[in-house]
Amino acid sequence: MNPCLRIRVRTLGALGLTALIVACGGGGGGGGGGTENPRGIVAAAAANPTLSSFSKALAYASQSNDLVNTLSGPGSFTVFAPNNAAFDALAVELLGPGKTVNDLLVPGNEAFMRSVLQYHVLATRLVKSGMQLGKSIEPILGNNAFFKIDSLAGSAVLFDGRARASGIESFNVDTSNGVIHIVTKLMLPADQSIFAQASDQPQLSSLIAALQLASDNEDLTQLLSRPGRYTLFAPTNAAFDALAVEWLGAGNTAAELLVPANKALVRTILEYHLLGSRLLRAEWPVGQPLDPVLAGNASFTVNAGGLTITDARNRIASVSNTDLFANNGVVHQLSTVILPPQ
Repeated sequence: MNPCLRIRVRTLGALGLTALIVACGGGGGGGGGGTENPRGIVAAAAANPTLSSFSKALAYASQSNDLVNTLSGPGSFTVFAPNNAAFDALAVELLGPGKTVNDLLVPGNEAFMRSVLQYHVLATRLVKSGMQLGKSIEPILGNNAFFKIDSLAGSAVLFDGRARASGIESFNVDTSNGVIHIVTKLMLPADQSIFAQASDQPQLSSLIAALQLASDNEDLTQLLSRPGRYTLFAPTNAAFDALAVEWLGAGNTAAELLVPANKALVRTILEYHLLGSRLLRAEWPVGQPLDPVLAGNASFTVNAGGLTITDARNRIASVSNTDLFANNGVVHQLSTVILPPQ
């Protein structure tokens, strides 16, 4: 363990979380060109002309100045602070051409903006050198909200809950109570459940039909719609068609497979595709068994390279799309339906 690492617990009051606060002695170093700043986060942002909209939004979204006071007081925070252009861009995205930050910060939008700002704040100090690409980052917003930092064209990029990407303009602006990273787009938390998100994907329509067929009083569809931290490995339509051919013969499709007589079998298969924890691709334990939450002692394995899975019958499935975020977990698409033991 790093000898300068210390952990303590404190309540973050206005930011709504009791959390582990991790701090490391010294300035903002850590490989990102950190600069010493004796001011707190709020004062440092107020002194930066490119963050004037962020400062204005923070005051606007505070209740009795609580957000401002918390980020001005003692602590160890990380703020991914959107620049002025990011606020104007969000106004255009949500409200239409010609809109600016002033059209966002109007009476009635306080709760929305408060949740958006909380999504940009971590309860720990995270400098550039400590950022782990592809792994989930949980802000103080709670409600299982998360985002990730990944690499795109050689640069670090934030991916939010709605698959929107934001560049990082400046790293490691050090303050007396944490660190600021200036970003080019406001991130938004996921606003759909796994079931709703999958329902919006045309290539997953057979999966949705299978979930509806296999549910008892809608239990599977409701499970994937309610709060939680799940991982769904979601076979595509082509995967279900291929399984129909494998089991029923050439010319058959998902339509012939997903019939009432096969309900119990389909349910067993679907239960094998769901984990009871949230695992992004970068978090998969390569070479170790993954245990589906509803499938008893059945397990499957992610192979070296992280792009294929070996199921309980030694069948190989390719991962065709990963890290589709939802407000109750994450979805990874599969090119083959994986099967539990016979």
